[in-house]
Amino acid sequence: MLDAADLPDDIAALKAMLIAAQAREVRKDDRIERLEKLVAAFKQAAFGRKSEKADPEQFDLALEDLETAIAAIHAEDEADSTSGKPSPESRSANRGSLPAHLPRVEEIIEPESLICTCGGGLHCIGEDVSERLDVIPAKFRVIVTRRPKYACRACTDGVAQAPAPARLIQAGLPTEATIAHVLVSKYADHLPLYRQAQIMSRQGVDLDRSTLADWVGRAAFELRPVFDALLADLKRSMKLFMDETRAPVLDPGSRKTKTGYFWALARDDRPWGGGAPPGVAFTYAPGRGGLYAERILQGFTGILQVDGYAGYNRLVARDRIGPNIQLAYCWAHARRKLVEITRNGSAPIAEEGVRRIGELYRIETELRGLPADARLAGRQSRVAPLIADMRTWLTHHRARVAGKSPLGEALAYIAKYWDGLCIFLGDGRIEIDNNTVERTIRPIALNRKNAFFAGHDAGAKNWATIASLIETCKLNAVDPLAYLTATLASIVNGHKQSRIHELMPWNYSGRTDP
Repeated sequence: MLDAADLPDDIAALKAMLIAAQAREVRKDDRIERLEKLVAAFKQAAFGRKSEKADPEQFDLALEDLETAIAAIHAEDEADSTSGKPSPESRSANRGSLPAHLPRVEEIIEPESLICTCGGGLHCIGEDVSERLDVIPAKFRVIVTRRPKYACRACTDGVAQAPAPARLIQAGLPTEATIAHVLVSKYADHLPLYRQAQIMSRQGVDLDRSTLADWVGRAAFELRPVFDALLADLKRSMKLFMDETRAPVLDPGSRKTKTGYFWALARDDRPWGGGAPPGVAFTYAPGRGGLYAERILQGFTGILQVDGYAGYNRLVARDRIGPNIQLAYCWAHARRKLVEITRNGSAPIAEEGVRRIGELYRIETELRGLPADARLAGRQSRVAPLIADMRTWLTHHRARVAGKSPLGEALAYIAKYWDGLCIFLGDGRIEIDNNTVERTIRPIALNRKNAFFAGHDAGAKNWATIASLIETCKLNAVDPLAYLTATLASIVNGHKQSRIHELMPWNYSGRTDP
């Protein structure tokens, strides 16, 4: 804030100061405008309708830095304001509202004096109330367990003492809540164990990374029966989703990484009001061949929604012996191939295909949430005619387009999987695409970026076990930390295998429904 005494008396110098100030404001406005355009461009690239392959996570850091820069410029603007208050034109932010379930700590700020200037006493006529979000950083504490020993003064029949409580880590330091915290930090918050050890050391808790790894391994072993029960429950469904993603694993013999795969098997009947709770189970396999999908699906019969990966053909081979599986294919993948072509220049046929598929999605959005029979009726009356017309369009253009061209290959892909793409027309329970399982598998990919690779095949299996339970918690609006704490405690205290279904995430009583 300038003081009049600081201003020069010379008119020319005053003009120079004014011009310089105006130039700073212009530069500041230009910087804000350029940064805001960059933010808009990043968001369009990450979430826009023309983006089919973009991974939103890869834009997060850039977006954070851009938005931080904009906020810093606004703060500079406010500091330069002569009033010292935020400019009325300052950027508005969507701060949301603070959840009602959070505890409130009230502070009452009274005036320095309740005596009026006339000498009378002031009385309260109202109040202004504001709320701010506060945080109490995580703190470690020590649980001291004392077990007194009692003896009889009249005889020597023995000593009475309560039995020691069961522990997951016998004679170890952590409670089950501490172990659950490590699991959630690693597999939900993507925080590797060595970083967790660094965070703990700031509070004077010096634990070696290998110690934390021992806790995780023992917890994974104890949770394995729960995972097995989850997978078995999913395979009793009549409709599932399946997808796979890379899982780099260290190969100790060659001192390099080899490529394994996480196979995701997911259920989500909420779009049509089905009664089965949503869930996902990840299974590690050393390869991507259809043989592994067949092994994972052993015992399953019904509809499997997948992408166009050729390995799934093994599941519907004529000479296959086993339960019947019907493959429903993904319109998002069909659309994706056409979108890629439109990015390389003018492509009227591809653009027309994208528009046609977009119309299918528009109707599906309107039908989402309706009962299966209502969805089926809507598809038969509104979607089926569009599909029939698209079949004519597809046949017409395939005859005109070179088969080896990118457009020819994209159209051939749609034709190859046409029957599986149209299965959703005859069953209101089936989705139009495989996006449900792709969303559940995204955290695996993010964890892979943070951890780089799993240390061993067994480590990848542990990864799959714990990630399955955490992601299923998320699908059911259950706090993973509370669930894992309670589940580990139940296991340690001898929960019966015959009642393992009680430990499914959707049966946990501490739900956090919004």
